[in-house]
Amino acid sequence: MLETNKIYQGDVLKVLKTFPDESVHCCVTSPPYWGLRDYGVEGQLGLESTPEEYVTKMVEVFREVKRVLRKDGTLWLNLGDSYVTSHAVGTKDDDTGWKHGAISKGYQARAGGVGNGRKPKDLVGIPWMVAFALRADGWYLRQDIIWHKPNPMPESVKDRCTKAHEYIFLLSKNRKYYYDNEAIKEDAKPESEKRYKSTFHTGKKEISGQGRPGNASNTPGYKKWTGKRNKRSVWTITTKPFKGAHFAVFPEDLIEPCILAGTSPQACEICGAPWGRVVERKRFKRNEFPPSDPRYRPNVYQGAYDRINGKGDAGYTETKTIGWQPTCTCQNEGKGRCIVLDPFMGSGTTAIVALKHNRNYIGIELNPEYIKIAEKRVSELEAQETNLLNWLDELLG
Repeated sequence: MLETNKIYQGDVLKVLKTFPDESVHCCVTSPPYWGLRDYGVEGQLGLESTPEEYVTKMVEVFREVKRVLRKDGTLWLNLGDSYVTSHAVGTKDDDTGWKHGAISKGYQARAGGVGNGRKPKDLVGIPWMVAFALRADGWYLRQDIIWHKPNPMPESVKDRCTKAHEYIFLLSKNRKYYYDNEAIKEDAKPESEKRYKSTFHTGKKEISGQGRPGNASNTPGYKKWTGKRNKRSVWTITTKPFKGAHFAVFPEDLIEPCILAGTSPQACEICGAPWGRVVERKRFKRNEFPPSDPRYRPNVYQGAYDRINGKGDAGYTETKTIGWQPTCTCQNEGKGRCIVLDPFMGSGTTAIVALKHNRNYIGIELNPEYIKIAEKRVSELEAQETNLLNWLDELLG
């Protein structure tokens, strides 16, 4: 039985090989980027001589991740890029922006990324190299998500823009996988509601996905305005300072949608299958809107419009979550918890977000000092939750 809510210390590939098949629900992680930092631990990833060597190691690691993921599992992979240099990667450089971390023994004399058509000052393209290699290894490459940073690291370069984004790749183990889009829907913009309502009598093309009411066999009917929309693929999230020793820290806001979409708040305590959201869909007739609403139509028309009598019954659909239900055939009460894996745990933000949302975590980290930082953060969170429960008990008598 795999022990959860624990950070395993050691080489990521070796530790992963000890985990059982199909034992975790979701993986959210950010590996060490190639050629950017030396974390001061022997055997670390990211200091490979070439991008190709780095990509090969990433494929090996995530091949094991795919093995331990459930069949309906997903991988959310954050990667940043780097530039080709004609000198040692790890020394201060205006284009690479490296200014942190010690340089490992024998690393100073190593050029960074020259070869295979790459020239000094070229952008390497590491994120896409890894994504395409994982796809070739059997993963489904479902989406590239842009992490837009409103407060990026300043750069002194004068011949290109300051980089203000990184990539998050959504990959799945199989064609069909668990993905809760309702959990991460975002607020729609006010102008979207105006456009939504006005389009019904302008004669213009309908908004994609809405459709005019008509024959129920070939049109979905109207959807009632909910003020929400499907989450977009550009996430604007600020980086957050961290006082600990680890200087490459996930913002919690970046991890939260990955965990919410990739896991369920309930799971089967027998087989671990995530529970599915139960959504109630209610049909609205056009005459059920207030007469002042532009979508309103009476049930009965007289005079010149009597030819459309009966068509005022075309429905609008409103969706509402009313609960959760098992997706397996086990007789269970949904008391299990989904498991989130981070094979490069670092300072432990994935663990923190998982616990806050009633999920279990499993972490792997090579650097024992970072494990101490992560465990301290988890302990502080657990102490806060305990204090809150005690306060509620006292308040309720």
